Amino acid sequence: MRRRSSRSTTEQTADIDMTPMLDIVFIMLIFFIVTTSFVKESGIDVNRPTAETATRKENANIIVGIKANGNVWIDKHLVDIRAVRANVARLHAENPLGAVIITADKESKTKILIKVMDQIRLAGVMNASIATDMD
Repeated sequence: MRRRSSRSTTEQTADIDMTPMLDIVFIMLIFFIVTTSFVKESGIDVNRPTAETATRKENANIIVGIKANGNVWIDKHLVDIRAVRANVARLHAENPLGAVIITADKESKTKILIKVMDQIRLAGVMNASIATDMD
């Protein structure tokens, strides 16, 4: 008796092409990177004063920090008070819907705070707030 071989002469291999899936993953990665809103930090820690009427502000993307010794920090860089206007205008141009938050140390002088607020308003940003801790 003779056995017949069920084996065909041409073998078929099933290969899965991963290229379209990788393309989609990279496109999604680029989409999420571009649409992410980055928060600009001042780069310093301050002891904020407390207030009973404090409210949470969600759309703050520019944070200006004022230390107790009068140093002004924007985006983790020490900034001269005369350069606050230019830096805020540049950062506000990147995200015009965002607000400016001033985080002033409770030991800082009001004179410096007023100068910083003037520079922010001269940069064209009227939506500036002072950060406090909630009571």
